[in-house]
Amino acid sequence: MWISTAARLGLAAVWLVAGGLKVGDLAASGRAVNAYQLFPYEVAKTIGAAQPFLEIALGLLLLAGLAVRLSAGISVALLVIFIAGIVSAWTRGLQIDCGCFSSGGQLGAGADPAYGWDIARDAAFLVLAGILLWRPRTRFSIDGILMGDAQ
Repeated sequence: MWISTAARLGLAAVWLVAGGLKVGDLAASGRAVNAYQLFPYEVAKTIGAAQPFLEIALGLLLLAGLAVRLSAGISVALLVIFIAGIVSAWTRGLQIDCGCFSSGGQLGAGADPAYGWDIARDAAFLVLAGILLWRPRTRFSIDGILMGDAQ
């Protein structure tokens, strides 16, 4: 149960930091999504504006330990989408910052993307989410209180 608790709190921190860094500049978040060149600009802008709020909501749910399995499932879906987007940018030769923990967008001249690192990092987060899908019961959680096994 401690491993799941650590995974829950770690993933909560990831989502809260990622969303928190983007929520102050939704236009930059939209530009980061647009840099992947997968959607029309208006769609990318909308996704970019919504994404930080989804990340913060997931972080808060995980921090509180409420709907852990559902939050982990949504996390898995998002992380797979993020990894696929990075792979897509890499294979198409785009020179962008993923925007995961920054404003993202086109890289400046001479800057190299860190796609391998970005994928490895997101894969590690995917492992945390997978642990929570497998073992969603954690210590110090609202789910535990509701299920009568609070620690």
